[in-house]
Amino acid sequence: MTTPTRDGLAKAARTAVHLEMRDAYGASDPEFARWQKGHRYQPEERPEWFWGWGDAVQDAFARGVVVRRLRIVSEPVTDYIKYEHHVTFLNLAAGEEVRWLRRSAIRALPVPANDFWLFDGERAVVNHFSGDGEIVRREIVEPAAEPDLVAFFDSAFDSLWDIATPHQEYEPE
Repeated sequence: MTTPTRDGLAKAARTAVHLEMRDAYGASDPEFARWQKGHRYQPEERPEWFWGWGDAVQDAFARGVVVRRLRIVSEPVTDYIKYEHHVTFLNLAAGEEVRWLRRSAIRALPVPANDFWLFDGERAVVNHFSGDGEIVRREIVEPAAEPDLVAFFDSAFDSLWDIATPHQEYEPE
C-alpha cells in the first residue's frame, strides 16, 4: 500500500526525518496489545508486520538517504512508549537513526504542533491524529505553497535532534 510517507521516502535523495511527539499511537494496534500481554521480540526476529516499512527504509538507505526518527516523550513514559522503545531495534536494523528527547528538555524551544515527515528538507507530510492516537489524515505540504512552514520543520527538527539522546543511550523512565 502506498501512502504519502512511503512516496516521500521512495523519492527522497538525501534525507528523510520524522518527528514523533505523542505519548501513544494507535490504541487498537494488535502488536501493542501483544506486547502488553508479555510478548517480546528478539533482535534476530523479523516480524512480518514491520517489513513493508522496513524494506522501504532499507531501499532508501541503500540509495544513500539518511533516515532519522526523533521521539519526544513525557516522563514517566507511557506503556506505549515502553513498547516503542522495545521494538526500535527494528527501525535500527532497517537503517534508521533514532533518538529520544524528554519533553521537559524542550520547554523553551519552538516545536511544531504535529508529527511530521520531511523529505530532503523540502516536502513535508504532516500527520493528524485523533485523541486516542489513530491517524486521521496526512497533509502534504509543498515548499512552493508554504515555504516558511517547511523551513520551520527543517530547523526545528535539526535543533531538537542536536540535543536528543541516541536510542542506545536512552532508558525510558
